[in-house]
Amino acid sequence: MIIEDIKKRVEKGEKVKILFVCLGNICRSPAAHGVMERLVKEQGVADQFEIDSAGLYGGHAGDLPDSRMRAHARRRGLELTHRSRKVRESDFDRFDIIVAMDDSNYDQLRAMAPTPEDEKKVVKMADFFTQHPWADCVPDPYYDGAQGFENALDLIEDGCFTLLKQVLAK
Repeated sequence: MIIEDIKKRVEKGEKVKILFVCLGNICRSPAAHGVMERLVKEQGVADQFEIDSAGLYGGHAGDLPDSRMRAHARRRGLELTHRSRKVRESDFDRFDIIVAMDDSNYDQLRAMAPTPEDEKKVVKMADFFTQHPWADCVPDPYYDGAQGFENALDLIEDGCFTLLKQVLAK
């Protein structure tokens, strides 16, 4: 499993590179990017991680995250300042793990992977949910209103916490 490979990198003192991906890189993936950066900082391991996010759709390239997501994240103490970008084939070389927010993202990323080894780097955020075992993805909150953004953030915090816990487990 990819987590075991990443744990070996941590044990060797190598930097772990994580990419979060959603459709447009303006709601879910920049939120996961921000949440994970906060978590690694709180754990005192920020220097051991490189965190980024990207989208499968490039129409928002250069944009800040959606203003509603920024507002909901700010209430949780997060400032989301990442600028949207599209996933590149080179991301498969650069990152150790690529975390997809939903099944469509997962399928598209696996189809983009240049090699079978790169395909194995793609995982679902839902694989890391412990507090929300009934959820099978992080739904796109773009059309859902306030509760959709809160739900997405709850799921993202759950998944990021568990992912980091697994990576850092001895």
